[in-house]
Amino acid sequence: MLDDFLVRALVAGVGVALVAGPLGCFVVWRRMAYVGDTMAHASLLGIALGLILGLDLGIGVLAVTVTVALLLAALQGQRLVGSDTLLGILAHGALSIGLVAVAFMETVRLDLMAYLFGDILAVSARDLLWIWGGSAMVLAGLAAVWRPLLAATVDPDLARAERASPPWVQVVFALLIAGTIAIAMKIVGVLLITALLIIPAAAARRSARSPEGMAAAAAGVGVVAVLGGLALSIGVDTPSGPSIVVAALVLFVGSLAIPARG
Repeated sequence: MLDDFLVRALVAGVGVALVAGPLGCFVVWRRMAYVGDTMAHASLLGIALGLILGLDLGIGVLAVTVTVALLLAALQGQRLVGSDTLLGILAHGALSIGLVAVAFMETVRLDLMAYLFGDILAVSARDLLWIWGGSAMVLAGLAAVWRPLLAATVDPDLARAERASPPWVQVVFALLIAGTIAIAMKIVGVLLITALLIIPAAAARRSARSPEGMAAAAAGVGVVAVLGGLALSIGVDTPSGPSIVVAALVLFVGSLAIPARG
């Protein structure tokens, strides 16, 4: 029989994979990997905020990533600096502030490596409620904006001309990414979350016949990556978060052998 901690790890990993795959498809289609990276790096500041205020760390991460998402939407509209420059400033600035804030907390013992690279084997029953409840909300939100978001992804100019994708849809999409980062933090850590978003989606892209098919396939690839990563982690005693990403990378490399659909 599987140990309780391993069962919780499997359930948690599957919950994250089911939401990261479909959402990651839009990250890949829209070439927004760096946006996801920016919010992921900022999540460490959320951990520091949660510790300072005595909040649940997931709430702290969610608050910061949502703030960064809204800030990105506002500043990109102003065009004060280039998008790539803005993302770089926010990503590394928030990460550095978070690290400095954690360093000042001498009375708090914090396993920083677990938050940077994840520790799925330490997931608790309470974490499962957070992961599956949050995943359900993100998936419901994605389903609600699927059509206008897809229209804006396929042809942004036409979508604007036909008013098929209101501006608020972009904000909702950024908020969904923020929510996913808060959910996935304990699984793969803040430095590897973007990999879990983009690698399964990229692996599913070559064989997909439709956007919906790619979303389902990406979720499936993510689940297999979680299973493979956990097997690797337990079998040869490697870090769990990076092991899941390595498993996803192996699946991506394998997908390259599949002929791309025209």
